[in-house]
Amino acid sequence: MTGPARVLWLAKGLGRGGAEQLLVNCARHADRSRWAIEVAYVLPYKDALVPALEEAGVAVHCLGGAPGRRWPLRLRALLAERRYDLVHTHMPVPAVAARLLTAGRRAPRLVHTEHNLWERYRLPTRWANALTYGRNDAVIAVSHAVAAGIGRRRPGDWLTVVHHGPDLGDAPSGPAARRAARAELGLPDEALVIGTVGNLTAKKDQAALLAAFALLRRRRPDARLVLVGAGPLESRLRELAGEGVLFAGSRGDVPALLPGWDVFCLSSRQEGLPVALMEAMTSGLPSVVTRVGGMPEVLDDGVEGRLVAPGDPAQLAAALDGLAADRGLRERMGAAARERSKSFDVAGAQRAIERVYARVLAR
Repeated sequence: MTGPARVLWLAKGLGRGGAEQLLVNCARHADRSRWAIEVAYVLPYKDALVPALEEAGVAVHCLGGAPGRRWPLRLRALLAERRYDLVHTHMPVPAVAARLLTAGRRAPRLVHTEHNLWERYRLPTRWANALTYGRNDAVIAVSHAVAAGIGRRRPGDWLTVVHHGPDLGDAPSGPAARRAARAELGLPDEALVIGTVGNLTAKKDQAALLAAFALLRRRRPDARLVLVGAGPLESRLRELAGEGVLFAGSRGDVPALLPGWDVFCLSSRQEGLPVALMEAMTSGLPSVVTRVGGMPEVLDDGVEGRLVAPGDPAQLAAALDGLAADRGLRERMGAAARERSKSFDVAGAQRAIERVYARVLAR
């Protein structure tokens, strides 16, 4: 092979989500002397991160459009035209399509990143995923918890766990950044602010967080809760929200908002390893998160924050109240989180992914 290997990253969408942000982060640290990376995505209305990828020097192909159901044909045409050496899939539905459309001696190698637990997938998706999973030449899992949930395995080095990391760049910090973030969101200077980032979906269970926050407000009426994200449950969640709750919508400036918060929180029922948590820890925030997925792999209960059971608003409220009551504890846990975050290495994660590519292509 002469020149860089041609690699296609295939995703369902490029909206503002953790898995999608990982593509942007990794693109910024890819070794372009070895890998000529392009990205294709299915859902045309989920395109918020397309400019960031293009700014990183990555060509982006939208497979969707009207009629949207023709995207597998567009994928087949793209594969035939571009003749990739390797296709790296993200999310099960486009991954299934890629496995079915690539075969033969000259077919590209297939690498798949597993971002979630299999049990989260709908039954038809789970079956299609399982039936085609053996076509993967290698699989990368974003956490050990996700790796343990993979239902189809091969021996040897077929499965690799890669902990990713955030790419905050020159994100602001310090008192001036705190004042600016609070001014941007219209938050009082002295209020205790709890923030969360995530799509407004059942998986993230912001309903439990709203219930917990209502309990907390009985003791701390000056507390504020900021929800960053958008999704299908927004109307319902707005109905559940009481006083002190701010819906900030989908934002591209989360790193600039984090200094304005006192505590980060995730009430998720399922996770792989959320980028939002790693960003919060890198920003020096103590966190209260549920004990699901890969979160206990990067946060120790009582050190960088608190781990609580999912679906338990009373326990979540108690953990938040414990941090609200003790500024010194928040500062100690925030400092520990920042120290722990030094182990998050997005460049190192991309190097690990590229080692998987090299191993697969050398076979």
